[in-house]
Amino acid sequence: MLRLTLQGMRARWVTFTGSFVALALGVGLIAATGLALAATFQAPHRGPERFAAAPVVVRAADTLRVSTPIGERTQRLTDPRAVPAEVAAELARLGRTVEDRTFPVSYASLGGGADRTDGEGAAAAGHPWSVAAATPYRLTDGRAPRTPGEVVVAVAARERDRSGGGVAVGNRVRVVTPAGADSRTVVGTVAATDFETAVFFTDSEAAQLSPRIDALVVHADAAAVRKAVRNAVRGTGSGIDVLTGDERRRADPDPDRDSEALVSVNALLGTAAGITCFVSVFVVASTFAFAVAQRRREFGLLRTAGATARQIRRTVFAEAVLVAVPASAAGCLLGAVGAPPLAAWMVDSGVAPSWFAIGDQTWPLHTAFWTGLCVAVAGVLTSSWRAGRIKPTEALREAALDNGTMPPSRWLLGALLLLAGLGLLVWSLATDPGEALKRKTYITRPMLLIVGFALYAPVLVPPLVRLVTWLPARLPGATGLLARENAATGVRRTAAVAAPVLITVALAVSLLGTTATINEAKATEAATQTTADYVVAAPGDKGALPAPFVTRAQNIPGAAVSASRSTAVTVLEEGVALVRSEARAVDPAALAAVSRLPVASGRVADLDDGGIVVNEEWLTRTVGQRVRVWLGDGREVTLRIVAVLRTGTGGNGVYVTPRNAPGAPVDRVDVAVRDGADASAVDAALREAGAATRATVLTKDEWLARSHPRSSESTRLGLLLILGIALLYTGIALANTLVMATSDRVGDLAVLRLAGATKPQVLRLVAAEALVVVAVGSLLGGAVAGLNLLGLRGALALLSVRSPLVVPWGDLGAMVAASAVLAVLAAVVPALTALRTRPVEHAGTRE
Repeated sequence: MLRLTLQGMRARWVTFTGSFVALALGVGLIAATGLALAATFQAPHRGPERFAAAPVVVRAADTLRVSTPIGERTQRLTDPRAVPAEVAAELARLGRTVEDRTFPVSYASLGGGADRTDGEGAAAAGHPWSVAAATPYRLTDGRAPRTPGEVVVAVAARERDRSGGGVAVGNRVRVVTPAGADSRTVVGTVAATDFETAVFFTDSEAAQLSPRIDALVVHADAAAVRKAVRNAVRGTGSGIDVLTGDERRRADPDPDRDSEALVSVNALLGTAAGITCFVSVFVVASTFAFAVAQRRREFGLLRTAGATARQIRRTVFAEAVLVAVPASAAGCLLGAVGAPPLAAWMVDSGVAPSWFAIGDQTWPLHTAFWTGLCVAVAGVLTSSWRAGRIKPTEALREAALDNGTMPPSRWLLGALLLLAGLGLLVWSLATDPGEALKRKTYITRPMLLIVGFALYAPVLVPPLVRLVTWLPARLPGATGLLARENAATGVRRTAAVAAPVLITVALAVSLLGTTATINEAKATEAATQTTADYVVAAPGDKGALPAPFVTRAQNIPGAAVSASRSTAVTVLEEGVALVRSEARAVDPAALAAVSRLPVASGRVADLDDGGIVVNEEWLTRTVGQRVRVWLGDGREVTLRIVAVLRTGTGGNGVYVTPRNAPGAPVDRVDVAVRDGADASAVDAALREAGAATRATVLTKDEWLARSHPRSSESTRLGLLLILGIALLYTGIALANTLVMATSDRVGDLAVLRLAGATKPQVLRLVAAEALVVVAVGSLLGGAVAGLNLLGLRGALALLSVRSPLVVPWGDLGAMVAASAVLAVLAAVVPALTALRTRPVEHAGTRE
């Protein structure tokens, strides 16, 4: 039987080559994305950076710690407290101490140019010069600042080496601090670091700009420092950290940035790996099933010659294993070779941090290999069972037509998958509409529908073929009619070729359309809630607006001004889970003049120092109830719920008063022109205040365009990665399947030639059939995407967000056109090769 198997594989080398290519590419994609995903599981170890030369660092705790019945739970604080004065005084008795102060700064050359910011767009950090000795900063040029008005700035090496570029000693720069904007002289430069962009001031000026002590560098024994801290904070409840050794890294700016960067990369690659695995399994299983279906005549002849059903099944399984083992091995090699370029592309495009690289993990290769082998065997399981059940007397008749393409098992499985996809959609709409807006939901739901529609393809193909060929079949000539009949009769072939188009259109339109619709909904929601005419926001996540600008804006005649602060509150849900919510500290009266919040119950106007506004995502959300929360600085308070906001797209956060956000600077100012006020005068005064303090004044539309873009660069690149991998593979699979299908129809083409058809007529027919199949796959994929987008639209309606669906018609047209061109080429080229020989030589090979 083994020799017979090998002979059959040699005779049908095109079919088995197609199966090999599909499986090798699928395993290669799984291996490549798996290796990249494995590299995100652990961030590189870094020692202390900013305080690398400090013996002991003392600072207020930046972590909230809460004991629960299942252990201690922690959460990062957004507004850590300052080091108490009594602690600083106690530590000064032990030895020399240096007070560190950190405050937001930006600067620009007076000769022009934008404000100086770091790579993330956040403001630079100001510090007193005395703390530089405990940091990696050393003078590369000039001297230390001695008088107010002098600064030392961090300059990258590439700027120092560039003639006439960057900032140099002696330059005058315009510096924006919390006290306002002023021109200063650069008296020294230090080498830039990758953890912050620093600007150093004299110690006295830094103390004026930021009176609070953020950290203390203590030159004393660590044990003595801990004892002194305990004595100083006894009975005050203040949490103070004493950091030595590697623990000093906790005092670095954003010490968790590496692991946080990997979280987004992990989520992106996890999504890509999931989609890649799904696409690979779907296409490989479809290809192997089609390869088995092509050989029904062989199986019929073997049954007629006396082969048992068990022998037929063993033959099919043996062929699958013989193809799968080398194909999976080749795929693992492709994945190992392709993973490093994938990681390099992610770094170059900014999707991953600069240090991201493929590690030495091997488990993704093992996983990919065994996945490929299992998929190959599973792909022939059903077909081999059906092949083994062919009766000898029915063999030839069974092989002639595509009858019995929908066995009961296929009906049942397809129905279960379609019901699961639609049922999950209805369930989420009925219980939690916001779930439909989450990435895991709108990525996994189309997968169920794709497989469900693919299983029902034999039922859907004939009516869809007649639909798309209704007009061509009525045109003069036989091409349209023959294309319709061939596509409708060869259901298995049409379904197999349409499968890659189905998955291409369904996935691409679902992902692109869903993300575009969600972005549009968020922009629409923000536009509805913000009634201000102008919005002034600080740059970055932890920026601050200059106090002089806030004061000047609040004193503009005819302007309603709301100055707010970013903070967070943390609540313990069900006694075991610490959940942090982003919040804004606002004055309720001022907020009412510039916003229209989506209130579900209660009144925002009732907000006071003992109250809080929550949203419907909170476990405790009844107006009048009291809830225990921890504020941004770690203080525990009990607040009364005064209003509950609708969930919306997820951007409706929590509101407290400024008293419950100590330490949080004003980072946003909303300005509305009062009724009857002179709008041009308000505009002129506001822009004058912005120009004087280097605050960027934006109109509402300009702010919406910046803060709620319809398509962010990171989202675009992430989708490009996900879809690029999947669509490239499905495109290759489409060409591969068409080559297999066309090569198997040599006998049909020969019959057409003997019937009088010319070579151009035969090629036109083959091209027309390919276009018909692409149209059928596009319609099935469009149906899946349409159901997904309609479900999203229903979820937005239930969330009270009125926003239109965004269908990526341009991308859809481009993908269908690319599929059509690829399908025509993959069908015509093998047909052209087959037509080079005499028709009589192939007339007897017709299936």
